[in-house]
Amino acid sequence: MELRTKLTLYITLSKLAVVTLFVLALPFLVDRIAFQYNDFYLREQKKKVLEVIGKNGLEYYLAGEMDYGSYTMLKEEYISIEPAGLRAGGDTIATVRRVVENDTLTYRVLTHIFSDKDTPYILEVGKTAATIGQYNRPLQKMAIYVLAGLLFTTVLLDLIYTRVLLRPLGDIIRNQLLGRKFPFKDVVPPVKTTSGDFRYLDSSISGLMERVREAFDKEREFTANASHELMTPISILQHKIENLMLEEGMEEQTEARLVAMMNTVHRLRKIVQSLLLISRIENDQFPRDEEFALADLLEEVVEELRHRLEDKQLQLKMEVKGAMVINMNRDLIFQLFHNLVNNAIRYNRPGGDICIRDLRGKDGRYAIIVEDTGIGIPEHSISAIFERFRKLGAGEGLGLGLSIVATIAKYHDISLEVDSVEGKGSAFTVWFPLTGMKKATG
Repeated sequence: MELRTKLTLYITLSKLAVVTLFVLALPFLVDRIAFQYNDFYLREQKKKVLEVIGKNGLEYYLAGEMDYGSYTMLKEEYISIEPAGLRAGGDTIATVRRVVENDTLTYRVLTHIFSDKDTPYILEVGKTAATIGQYNRPLQKMAIYVLAGLLFTTVLLDLIYTRVLLRPLGDIIRNQLLGRKFPFKDVVPPVKTTSGDFRYLDSSISGLMERVREAFDKEREFTANASHELMTPISILQHKIENLMLEEGMEEQTEARLVAMMNTVHRLRKIVQSLLLISRIENDQFPRDEEFALADLLEEVVEELRHRLEDKQLQLKMEVKGAMVINMNRDLIFQLFHNLVNNAIRYNRPGGDICIRDLRGKDGRYAIIVEDTGIGIPEHSISAIFERFRKLGAGEGLGLGLSIVATIAKYHDISLEVDSVEGKGSAFTVWFPLTGMKKATG
């Protein structure tokens, strides 16, 4: 899972957890706020009554009566004033029941004791509990809607901010790692970011790539030196053995030993040449911008191996219909198909068949298939056939042919597929990339 996805998931889940807790606590909070507002309202009503009494006197309410009581039309609020008797105390607010015109109603009542002309009175200001909570549900809905909007907005902003915040990391991965090809000759500019951590990561990877490039240069220098130092003594040794074989009067046993030595030197020479070729390809020492017709190249490969086909009495069919022009290294592509066709000959049965045909994939890619009716490859060995010194069977061969094929394919972004049935034959499919090839014109 990507870091951006993890951060987004964490932010979203944490906000959802907070919202869930808030929604669960919302009824209690709204009720508490409603009651607190109602108590404030009752205190304000008490102040107004006391102000009226202070200005107009208690008779303004009593009007010659012993007590006073006033209810709204729907009995939602009331005010009452009556003598306190011996009762004393400060203000109290409580939820009590009152019987009003044979109806028992629950009120939130503020009780206040005051004196007028040395006579204590009780002032009650009440409001029904039903009116206190009548706006609770609409308030809860409104709060949930507002909260959902805020949640959506903040999550969207977090997603945008996270994407902007982590963009330098994506640039570093894309430019420093994914977008670069060995041997890292290109110069990558520093990433644009205000984060010190990303700048440090970018500079660290740049330093690492520079050390890798230096190591590559040393390896390439070693390859050039090894090519000279190894091939020179092998050539001298081969020349000396050839001179010895030209001498007259040599015993048959000695001559046989010299022939065996010559074969060994020849084998060593081919191994060195193959390993150096692989090394040069991996070190990017071949151009990749030569244009040539693929069908013509395949004809040359077949013509060069014609004598081997005749020796094993093999029938080869060429069914390449597409006239494709390749923009790659011609010598390397020639070597790739030369090795594939050579293997198809080497591991084929006498009198067998080889077919070279082309194929157009659904995605527009173009492929060449080399099929044979040979010994096939065991299923458990298919994944290892491109390893160095891994031979398809006993007998001739160095076990480097398919390794060279894989190296050339990787060098040109070519995909290889292998289908094989042991005892029936094999098919090697060479998929060319969409870039680097075009259809021939004229």
